[in-house]
Amino acid sequence: MLTVENLRFSYVPGQDIMKDVTFTIGDGEFITLGGRNGCGKTTVTRLLVGLETPVEGKISYDGQDITNMPTSERGRFIGYVFQQPDRQMFRQTVAEEVAFGPEQLGYDKATVDRIVQDALERVGISHLAESYPLGLRRGEKQRVAIASALAMQSKLLILDEPTSGQDGTETKGLLVLLQELQAQGLTILLITHDMEIMAEYSTGVIIMGYGTKAFDGSPEELFTSREDLLELGLTKPPSVVLSETVPDLGYCKSMKEFELRYAEYVKG
Repeated sequence: MLTVENLRFSYVPGQDIMKDVTFTIGDGEFITLGGRNGCGKTTVTRLLVGLETPVEGKISYDGQDITNMPTSERGRFIGYVFQQPDRQMFRQTVAEEVAFGPEQLGYDKATVDRIVQDALERVGISHLAESYPLGLRRGEKQRVAIASALAMQSKLLILDEPTSGQDGTETKGLLVLLQELQAQGLTILLITHDMEIMAEYSTGVIIMGYGTKAFDGSPEELFTSREDLLELGLTKPPSVVLSETVPDLGYCKSMKEFELRYAEYVKG
């Protein structure tokens, strides 16, 4: 479990980027983090992985205070996939890239090879083991970064806008992979502007607004109870809009769910 308590952060003394940010992410959850551009979403994740240090507040993981823990040590349980994943790659082959973390932990070559093979298989890129990471498509680079996190046996995976710039097939493939990893026990924290992803895949949603947390709850509560969605830079996904036009149909988190329920509704 990851707990954030009263985080405050600023680049310039006296000019807070965010303050009073508190939330908890439970084991095995799929949390989406949203809000307007510049609201502090990426800053939150950088604080979680140790790339920035809060001015005030506390970050705990499984009861341990990690607020001032070095990024290298947090990498043992928190994995991070940058919005541009090639920025975190520097080795000549995919296998070598994924092997970097386990090598730093001091494992022998046979153990590292086994860990790398398992990680590549789990994300479906074993066939790319000898490929040059920076020559891959963006979706493939993301899978390399995810495999690198798995190789470190990360328990929490943070992804910054992983579906931006991808086509529908790549996006669906990534989300299916993340659901599979979640089912295996991995906790997911995903920054996104995509309301359909937020509605369909989240177990919980955190929304940042105007320098502090504006919402923390279920996607259904967000899309059916909040009247300030536009102010927060959000819109209702099509499945929710359509479901609200049909009396007594109920909340539909995806278009597939809406189509199934509506077909039953029409049958009477």
